[in-house]
Amino acid sequence: MFPLLVLQLMALWNIYVLPSATVNYSKDAERGLRYTWNVQDRIYRGRMSPGGSTSDHGYLFPDTEFFMEFSWAVENERWHCISITPKWPNMHIFLDADGNIDMQKGNGIDVDRLKECQWDLVKP
Repeated sequence: MFPLLVLQLMALWNIYVLPSATVNYSKDAERGLRYTWNVQDRIYRGRMSPGGSTSDHGYLFPDTEFFMEFSWAVENERWHCISITPKWPNMHIFLDADGNIDMQKGNGIDVDRLKECQWDLVKP
């Protein structure tokens, strides 16, 4: 019983305490995309269908070496990459149907928390 309680507490910690970023892909897109999360060399790769989303978390007290980068490409298109400073409790990034960051007013993106990737040379 105790190990189960510990696992539940760890899951709640990751969901509610650590700052995170969520990338949302437009439901109007016609093709899926591939992505890579790189959070301080903790690397995850995956695929996302139109209308899907993915997220990852940072650290509660990041040091000056902390980085979070998200790279993605719509099937058979060029790669994009952004460096993210996650916001507590969660920040959302929206990709339009073409796979570009949707910077329209009112969609809630914190542009000041996004910049070009430091480690990946692909442009946003």
